[in-house]
Amino acid sequence: MQFILIYLLAINVLAFFLYGIDKWKAKRSKWRIPEITLLSIAFIGGSVGAWMGMKVWHHKTMHKKFKYGIPLILFVQIALVLLLIVKKGTLLYELI
Repeated sequence: MQFILIYLLAINVLAFFLYGIDKWKAKRSKWRIPEITLLSIAFIGGSVGAWMGMKVWHHKTMHKKFKYGIPLILFVQIALVLLLIVKKGTLLYELI
């Protein structure tokens, strides 16, 4: 369980900073981080960091696949965790 929490923390910090780096590069007309990379990081567990990066850096907020896609990924991930908690019954106890 500790590994999962460390992974989620790391992937969300990475997502947050990738959005910031991409914004920085966009302002300077530099090579950009591919959109598929930004979306994939959110998909593999970094959706909170991606969403926060969008808000803090004001980046990709007008692109529909980010504006709606990142919150959708986050919603699905939260729903899956809740489903696991309800289905397992003891998963919540194990987290505490």
